[in-house]
Amino acid sequence: MIGAGFGGLAAAYELSRGGLADVTVLEKADDVGGVWRENTYPGAACDVPSNLYSYSFARKTDWGRRYAEQPDILGYIHDTADRFGLRDLVRTGVEVTSAEYDESAATWRVAAASGETFEADVLVPAVGQLSRPAFPNIPGLDTFAGPSFHSAQWRHDVDLAGMRVAVLGTGASAIQFVPRIRETAKRVTVFQRSAPYVIPKPDRAYTDAHRAAFRKVPGFAAAMRGLIWEISEFFGLALTKLAPLARLMGVVASANLKRHIKDPMLRAKLTPDYPIGCKRVLFSNDWYPALACDNVDVETEAITEVAPTGVRTADGRLHEVDVIIYGTGFKATEFLAPMTITGRDGRDLHAEWAEGARAHLGMAVPGFPNMFLIYGPNTNLGSSSIILMMEQQARYIRQITEELASGGVARAFEVRAAVEQAYDAEVQSRLDAGVWTTCDSWYRTASGRVTTNWPGLVHEYQRRTRTVALADYEQVLPERAAKKVGA
Repeated sequence: MIGAGFGGLAAAYELSRGGLADVTVLEKADDVGGVWRENTYPGAACDVPSNLYSYSFARKTDWGRRYAEQPDILGYIHDTADRFGLRDLVRTGVEVTSAEYDESAATWRVAAASGETFEADVLVPAVGQLSRPAFPNIPGLDTFAGPSFHSAQWRHDVDLAGMRVAVLGTGASAIQFVPRIRETAKRVTVFQRSAPYVIPKPDRAYTDAHRAAFRKVPGFAAAMRGLIWEISEFFGLALTKLAPLARLMGVVASANLKRHIKDPMLRAKLTPDYPIGCKRVLFSNDWYPALACDNVDVETEAITEVAPTGVRTADGRLHEVDVIIYGTGFKATEFLAPMTITGRDGRDLHAEWAEGARAHLGMAVPGFPNMFLIYGPNTNLGSSSIILMMEQQARYIRQITEELASGGVARAFEVRAAVEQAYDAEVQSRLDAGVWTTCDSWYRTASGRVTTNWPGLVHEYQRRTRTVALADYEQVLPERAAKKVGA
């Protein structure tokens, strides 16, 4: 596996269970945790209820809040890795630079930045979609004289007390850290490109009674998890099939805005101009109250450059600031970059994906035998918990690994091109008919193709991946690599 976040650890657990495979997880950082290790900004928390944002095989009964905060989630990952012996499978400080399929042996050769190499029968990239920070393409980013950093690379050594702070972006991270930093900053200027839809977050701290019920009442935790799952699936219908439900969500978001923002000019700035769901719907109870504070400004003029003393906008104004924080998201559509992945017959994965990443069921790519992605193309969710998707992918990959282990000879499974093409055509057709193609967002490539999101519900994905259809794959034998024998 490449990556020791939620996805990589789920795969490590599944493939090592029962001694099925000799598993090694390569992690470039110094510890497990993935995005929850990296994102330590003030207020970092999950927008999926904590009872659902956990592994099915490692239920946690002592969450601090209904929507867990970053320290609690990272602690859960650490505890789970220790409890199931997964940390012993992880090699930290190993940054993978390339992986190449060896046709003569039906194995993958993986190279690290240190020069170390690894060999594996099965390659499972699990680097996620939200692991590489994205910076805006604005002139002068490097000229700013003060501290500047991305929200996913938070500078805890920079004291924001009494400082003038520019925040670029109004996405899921910014709506969490802006309310926190404005409490001590002299002034916060939020530069907004487009206004998000923001819905109240039904968050609260769990009481001792709650935790006791989760721990002691038989079936209570499982029942709550199931209920939350079904509720999240219901709201997922608003993004896929039920337009009236989407309109209802829009009404809730509008009421939330009107409740907190009384200034008509500011309210106009914060009113989205695109259909709800096209971009990520956000959850917060303190975003709008923070923006209404006297020491917070919302700037909607386009940024033309970053200067040594601040940020200049299209109207010619220079907004002088002491610190710049980029809440500008991640390179979600650049799957597996910057690694070089070379498949059968010298295929370059990024060349194959020049028009946008694609994979059968989000996992298998023609020409790349025995490589299966976790959280790959078109497996992100607009609602519900991504961990449910990751676990299902890990179970699917286990089935293929079991088949490989039962053969007694070295071989590889490669998804048939026609199968992948038919699947991709179906997914893209469904996406084209949905809300995610009605505006520009991080869900889409520059060409407009949606490469991130799954167009259905988690239940559908689980049903379609519950049992591997071996007929979807061809067997590639090392001694006759160029000839593929039907599975």
